Amino acid sequence: MIEVVTERSARDLLQLAKALEARAGRRPGSRWGPRPLDVDLLVLGDETIAEPDLRVPHPEIAHRAFVLRPLADLAPTLRLPGDEETVSDLLSRLPDDPGIRRVAWSAVLVSPR
Repeated sequence: MIEVVTERSARDLLQLAKALEARAGRRPGSRWGPRPLDVDLLVLGDETIAEPDLRVPHPEIAHRAFVLRPLADLAPTLRLPGDEETVSDLLSRLPDDPGIRRVAWSAVLVSPR
């Protein structure tokens, strides 16, 4: 998980995410099936977007420990738009998942073009 500071719109970020996924070899297929890369737009400041192909914050974020755990590392006191609880609070309400573990990684900056 990486935090990105940008002036781009949510729609622009969605298009960039789809382009990165395609470049990594992702092809249309099963919604929940395996894929070489999955890029999700989780939060964009205090924006709330509810369009058929774009929802921000991500609609399942509060129910996924594998998303909340690294997000809490980045921003433990972050409050999702429309939510009173912090990311750390949301994470504490979920059952512990021993399958989630921190791995070493390095950030890669990606050119927008």
